[in-house]
Amino acid sequence: MINIKDNLDKIKAQIQQACQQSGRLIPYTEQVKQSLPVSLLAVSKTKPAALIEQAYLAGQHDFGENYLQEAVEKITQLAHLPELNWHFIGPIQANKTKQIARYFSWVHSVDREKIARRLNQHIQDDNCHNTPLNICLQVNISNEESKSGVAIDDILSLADIVNNCDKLTLRGLMAVPEKNAGNDCYEKMQQLFIQLQKHYPSVDTLSLGMSNDLPQAVAHGSTMVRIGSAIFGARTYKN
Repeated sequence: MINIKDNLDKIKAQIQQACQQSGRLIPYTEQVKQSLPVSLLAVSKTKPAALIEQAYLAGQHDFGENYLQEAVEKITQLAHLPELNWHFIGPIQANKTKQIARYFSWVHSVDREKIARRLNQHIQDDNCHNTPLNICLQVNISNEESKSGVAIDDILSLADIVNNCDKLTLRGLMAVPEKNAGNDCYEKMQQLFIQLQKHYPSVDTLSLGMSNDLPQAVAHGSTMVRIGSAIFGARTYKN
């Protein structure tokens, strides 16, 4: 049987170790309590609401979903839990933006102007949505044809569009580097993040790193890692 709390504790210990090894976390003392500079996003795609509720009761409040219809069902089932933060992290089709704007507080995968403007418009149309939608731009850092993401040269222009949408808040960048990517890929993401921070005070999030590259991502400035199977068990693939 999966022990969600133990799994969360193990991941948080890995994050802490990675922060210490990279010099991002001062050693713990009784006089100084340093919170982790890297937050954990629990990727709950394909996992049932019951497991998400177990993680919530263990103190995890941020959850990432890739598949909209599945996510909406779980969000509805878990509406009784306060302070749940839902992050959409999958590719976005234009006809899905209305529901994404309605049900999520974060979107990590904005990669083109049309999606940004549609999200902004749907929030304006939805009187129930009281807060700006937090946006990360997905960057195709490894230039893979099979992956979504804005090209490096187009980041600043897309960032300007998002920043000028009154119902969106530009929070940062997200990337999924190719498997076994070298440090140069992570260094480039870190540089792009720092560059974006210089232009926009609201930027504070670099969504980078999963189970296989957590230490590497943390060493290069990640502020949020996305972990799924190490928390919830092996992924159940959709047909």
